[in-house]
Amino acid sequence: MSKQKGILFDATLCIGCGACYEGCKQKNKLTQTNKDFLSDHLSDDTYTTIELYGDIYARKLCMHCDEPTCVSVCPVGAFSKSETGAVVYDGNKCIGCRYCMQACPHKVPRYKWETAKPVICKCNMCDERIKIGKIPACAEACPTEATLFGDLDDIIQVAKRRIKENKRNYYPHIYGLEEAGGSHVLILSPVPFEKLGYTPHLPKEPMPMLTMNAMDKIPPIIGVGGLFLGGMFWLTKRKNQIAREEAGKKKELQNHESR
Repeated sequence: MSKQKGILFDATLCIGCGACYEGCKQKNKLTQTNKDFLSDHLSDDTYTTIELYGDIYARKLCMHCDEPTCVSVCPVGAFSKSETGAVVYDGNKCIGCRYCMQACPHKVPRYKWETAKPVICKCNMCDERIKIGKIPACAEACPTEATLFGDLDDIIQVAKRRIKENKRNYYPHIYGLEEAGGSHVLILSPVPFEKLGYTPHLPKEPMPMLTMNAMDKIPPIIGVGGLFLGGMFWLTKRKNQIAREEAGKKKELQNHESR
C-alpha cells in the first residue's frame, strides 16, 4: 500500500448520534455496556466514545501516532505500526507489563483485567478492513462526515481547507497534526482542545525520542530488563491465580453457610 491512511473527526459536524460508537462495537464484537453511549468511557469493551462538553460532541479513540510511544516501550513487540498507518496490537506476544498504558501521551490503551491472559484493548483503525479496500466501521457509519477517512495527505488538506474557509467556526489548529510528533487521527474543534478533554501542551517532538533519551541515561537497567519483566509476568499470573482460588473458597464457604 503506497499511501498511509488517516481519520479526521470534525466536532462542528458531529450530531451526537452514536453511530460511530455502535459501528465500532458491532465490527469488533464488543460487549454492550449498561451505560448510555454518552456516559460510556474507553475500556476493554469500548474502543471509541462520544463525550458531550456543553453543546459540543467530541470523539475519543487511539490517535495512531506517527511514531508511537507504545511501540517503542513494548519489550516484546506486541505493538507495531501497520503499513496503513494504524497502530496494531498482537495479544499473543503481550506479557501484561502495561508499559504502553503508562507511556501513551493520549492515555488510550486499556487492560482487560477479567482474563488470566493479559490483553490490551484499543482501536486498531480497522486495519484489516483497510487492507482489503474497505473503510473503518466508524467512518462508514457516520451520517454527517463528522468522521472522515482517506489518505492522510488528503484529510490534512481537507482539515486545512475547512479552517481556512470557515474561520469563525473553527479554533485555528488541527489537533494531532503536530502533537507528539503527529498522528493518523486529526481533530477539528470550534473551541480550544483542552475544553473537549484532549491532552493539551504535548511536545511536537515524537515521544519515543524522549523515551530513548531517558533510556540512554540508565544502561544498567536495560541489561536486567528481561529478567525483571519475566519475574513481573510470573508474579502477576501467580497473584491472579491466588485471587481466583481465594474467591472460589469464599464462594464455597458462603454456599455451605447458606445450607
